[in-house]
Amino acid sequence: MTDSPLQVVHNEQAHRFEAQVPGGLAHTDYRRVGSTLEMVHTEVPPEAAGGGVASKIVKAALDYATANKLTIMPRCTYVRSYMQRHPETHVLLAPGASL
Repeated sequence: MTDSPLQVVHNEQAHRFEAQVPGGLAHTDYRRVGSTLEMVHTEVPPEAAGGGVASKIVKAALDYATANKLTIMPRCTYVRSYMQRHPETHVLLAPGASL
């Protein structure tokens, strides 16, 4: 990865938050169900793995949810583990969601 900050973009049309990284596109995908983002998949190219890319993209998605008063249903195992490590995100959990 380069020393420049990672630029995460919300691609609403593709229903994901994404960033260009070495090896291609890193992204976390969601389905919007009412006022809930169902986080369904996170992927980082092998060339960019281990650099905190997934964490930064998921944080951007959760920040978006906070700013827009949305809740999160963590169906993606990475999003679930991220939220487990960051208790401050638990307020975003959709009714019935569990970590």
